[in-house]
Amino acid sequence: MRKLTCLLLIAAFSLAASAAKKPKAPETPYTGYLFAYFEGTGDRFKQEQLRFAISRDGTCWRTLNRNWPIIASDTISTSGGIRDPHILRGEDGCFYMVATDMNTMRDGWRENPGIVMLKSRDLIDWTHSKVVLAKDFAEHFSDAYWVWAPQTIYDRKAGKYMIYFTLQRTNDNRQSMVTYYAYANSDFTGFESEPKVLFRAKYSCLDNDIIEHNGTYHMFYKGNIKNAEGKEIQNGIQKATAKKLLGPWKEDFKFIDAYADSNTGVEGSGVFKLNSPQSSNLKSSKSNLQPQFVLMYDLYGSGRYEYQTSSDLRTFSKTPLSFDKDFHPRHGTVISLTEEEMERLQKRWGYVLTDESLNSSKTKQKWSGNPILPEFHADPEVLYDRKTNRYYIYSTTDGQPGWGGWYFTCFSSADLTEWRYEGVVLDLPKQTKWARGNAWAPAAIERNGKYYLYYSGDEGRQKAIGVAIADSPTGPFKDFGQPIVNQRPKGQRGGQQIDVDVFLDDDGQAYLYWGNGYMAGAKLNDDMTSIDTTTVTLMTPRGGTLRDYAFREGAYVIKRNGIYYFLWSVDDTGSPNYHVAYGTSKSPLGPIEVAAQPVILQQRPDENIFGTAHNSVLQIPGRDEWYVVYHRINPTFIDREKGPGIHRQVCIDRMEFDADGRILPITPTHKGVRQIGD
Repeated sequence: MRKLTCLLLIAAFSLAASAAKKPKAPETPYTGYLFAYFEGTGDRFKQEQLRFAISRDGTCWRTLNRNWPIIASDTISTSGGIRDPHILRGEDGCFYMVATDMNTMRDGWRENPGIVMLKSRDLIDWTHSKVVLAKDFAEHFSDAYWVWAPQTIYDRKAGKYMIYFTLQRTNDNRQSMVTYYAYANSDFTGFESEPKVLFRAKYSCLDNDIIEHNGTYHMFYKGNIKNAEGKEIQNGIQKATAKKLLGPWKEDFKFIDAYADSNTGVEGSGVFKLNSPQSSNLKSSKSNLQPQFVLMYDLYGSGRYEYQTSSDLRTFSKTPLSFDKDFHPRHGTVISLTEEEMERLQKRWGYVLTDESLNSSKTKQKWSGNPILPEFHADPEVLYDRKTNRYYIYSTTDGQPGWGGWYFTCFSSADLTEWRYEGVVLDLPKQTKWARGNAWAPAAIERNGKYYLYYSGDEGRQKAIGVAIADSPTGPFKDFGQPIVNQRPKGQRGGQQIDVDVFLDDDGQAYLYWGNGYMAGAKLNDDMTSIDTTTVTLMTPRGGTLRDYAFREGAYVIKRNGIYYFLWSVDDTGSPNYHVAYGTSKSPLGPIEVAAQPVILQQRPDENIFGTAHNSVLQIPGRDEWYVVYHRINPTFIDREKGPGIHRQVCIDRMEFDADGRILPITPTHKGVRQIGD
């Protein structure tokens, strides 16, 4: 159905494509589009943050970074929120964004500080600054109340970037919404002088969007019409035009959007030009090569985002269409992208477009992209469940100071590319009698119809290993009631009882492994809730350095062709050097022989990939097909003062063996893995 929808949308842009032989269209360097927006659904305190989506054709969109923020609003704004992001490709090769500095979820609809300004050379790394109008220009703007929906346009005559925005002031009792403008300073960190009036509509206007075409500037905005008593009788998307950017502007009081005669509210209009000139069946078309424009708008009351098209910005299609998308955008804007920019964005925030363009009719296969889970998670455990035929990931909930997460969540997938949030499966303070926090590094297994979730928690005086049991991989899990490992093995000095792993051998015997600073293993009793203390074995691989295989934590065990493989993490979890080494054994309790080339997964600084470790391993049932699921540091937090060790993200990549059974070096990627088939 989605493929059919995309094809129908594309058809709307090219109904006359085969009507006649046309002259060759001018070439364009652009092959895709970027949509900058803020979100309208989900956690309300995370909605007013910048997000990106990309498209091949301008109608079928896929969100980047799994629809989680590209930049956290509290790192760039005064209010802790941003709305109405506008993105512009600059004349100098840079990219410019401005956004409303506003946090309605916290502050409601009272006055907002001003405008956030951002600049980037590559769409990945952004510098930022803020304009607080009432303070920065206090002499004449101390009464600024709403400073909304800023946009940037390059003024060719002035040779400067002009920022325009809607302003409501208290000196007229907030009766009007007027468009002001100011030129940005040379480094795009503020205004070079105080704002001036650009456009004062007869009644009101907001969410202005200006585009130049054939020597005329077209300003689209949300406007209205009032009766003699000053009561609004109609509102929607209107337009004003001017021959010069600074005006004078002539209003056209007609409404453009298809909803002006209804009770459906429309705002946040934005216009972008399609990359390739398209034929149009509009009666006002004057040439088969008229560039075609998309006028999109936010139906904020219903949660929809729709568009109409035009060949000349004067006449528009009558029937609105909906984008095909996997997110719920609020007021955003679009720019064109080159192929290199499309690749760069996906390399950074995950591959979301298939090998073929979204408008291809060929069979397509998805990629997971990395990271595969939203926000911050670490120490992932992956489990395949034969009952549900789904894959499950349990992890440390990251992002808390001092590794202070207190609960475990679960995500599931049918194909390793789309991961569904299944909720919190175990909350230590609420659901255990002994663990008050530090919910770290879970391990999971199914046996005899029961699901066992092993984990480490803070017992008060030390860390300990516990277990919770459920009848479903998504819970609810019920804690066993007490730790099953809460002391170091005999003869071991130092270290912690954390980072548990569980392994079921071919003969039905289960084993438990654990330890930070040491590695220990023991047989699990048949009840799966206690260990055979007579079998506790210190298994720590000896030797090595932080450059290669010095054991730190995170042991994980698999078996292949009769050989036991032990994988572990080296160095500190907050270090870019955090990596995975391995060894083998003929026994599930060792001794372990370190591999001749032990390092199999490590950072790629040239790809902005750091701290790749604490893994689990997945074998696709019935196949010699293996995947490694691991965490790595979010590169935004790689500097030590930003807390890299608590800002980690879960990723997945292929793991392969050579003909002699050696694990080949694993290349950590941004692209992730292909969806798996039957």
